Amino acid sequence: MNEVILDCDLMRFPNSGLYYYCLNLGNHVQDHVAGNADIKIRHYIPRSEVNTFKYRINNIIERSFHRYYKPFLNQCRIWHAPFQSGRIIPDRRKYRHIKVLLTIHDLNSLHEGKPLKEQQKSIAHTQSMIDRSDAIVCVSEFCRNDVLKNCDVGNRPLYVIHNGTQRVLEPRPPLSSCRPSGPFMFGMGYVNRKKNYHVLLSLVKDSGMDLVIAGRLDETDYVESIRRGAIAMGIDHRVHLPGPISEEEKAWYLRNCTAFVHPSLAEGFGFPVVEAMQLGKPLFLSDRTSLPEIGGDLAFYFSSFEREYMRKIFHEGMQRYKRENMSDALINRSKLFDWQKNTKKYLEVYQTLL
Repeated sequence: MNEVILDCDLMRFPNSGLYYYCLNLGNHVQDHVAGNADIKIRHYIPRSEVNTFKYRINNIIERSFHRYYKPFLNQCRIWHAPFQSGRIIPDRRKYRHIKVLLTIHDLNSLHEGKPLKEQQKSIAHTQSMIDRSDAIVCVSEFCRNDVLKNCDVGNRPLYVIHNGTQRVLEPRPPLSSCRPSGPFMFGMGYVNRKKNYHVLLSLVKDSGMDLVIAGRLDETDYVESIRRGAIAMGIDHRVHLPGPISEEEKAWYLRNCTAFVHPSLAEGFGFPVVEAMQLGKPLFLSDRTSLPEIGGDLAFYFSSFEREYMRKIFHEGMQRYKRENMSDALINRSKLFDWQKNTKKYLEVYQTLL
């Protein structure tokens, strides 16, 4: 039997796009191969995720001795490294029978305004992962073009497979105090400089709406700068940063928000955008990196973060959304990003490596 191992080591970091990428890809690919005697999918997981996947019998639980000895690699034919900053790739000198598939989500270090030395270090690590792989998947056309421009892929096959996104669950009102009584904008993601959430404060001031940004408070000084800015503008009672929330609470915010906002400076894909798209919500995004590819012509884009310009884009976007009744079109577009469909493409890539 041909055995494929999906490296889920980075599921150690919950509430992240990569966590849900591994979870959804792992579950859906197992669904596709169930009953297939020719291929077996296994998950290499941290102990904390022992009960996460549907097909627990195929889990390989990380052990401390694995840094020296990995007996599970003896039967492995394909090692799927699901992220370009992962740390685990089989030693090709010892395990010559294993092919490596690398998924690259982004080269965001090039687009975040980081010092040149940090950019070079990040690209060098990605290049080292490419050098040890046999085939590459990029999660967007933007990512693919970035990789071709900044890395050497040699003659390795390079595929583009968009991510899917999980279904939004039945909503449950937030357990915290962050439950706006009036119209509100909603954003979600790690709260750090890359996500650029501070530019939304003027929009809160001008629109009269509340703002809820859910997700890990990733950079303390940046979070505090948002809070200080809100206080200075007299809107601190309308800016809510609840931190990580449950899937049910996320569903409540998505279903009840007036608009979804995501002014990020760098994204390889944009899971939250598609989740909001599933519910037909108006999308206000930056025009950076992969976001125009995901939102298409149904989203509204900030090409500048100047206050009056953002106010204009938001006002005109909300008017167009209501006038053209865009909700159904957004829901239909979200179906492009379907794990059921895109997982089949991964299986096709696996077959090329067997």
